[in-house]
Amino acid sequence: MDVNIENSAWDKLPYAEKNKRLFLKQKRTLEMFLERGAISKAQHDKSLHDLKEKMGIDDI
Repeated sequence: MDVNIENSAWDKLPYAEKNKRLFLKQKRTLEMFLERGAISKAQHDKSLHDLKEKMGIDDI
């Protein structure tokens, strides 16, 4: 039987911690897009604002 330890650890996290980690991962993705010129600063700021709003996060 193949047990994925990473998924097992994730499953044990409380909802708020999962939400925070997902937010940080998505925020980092937006930052990488901006750094590489794939999106403008305005697109980054709008997307980050929308992400915060959807996930109910004031600031991390």
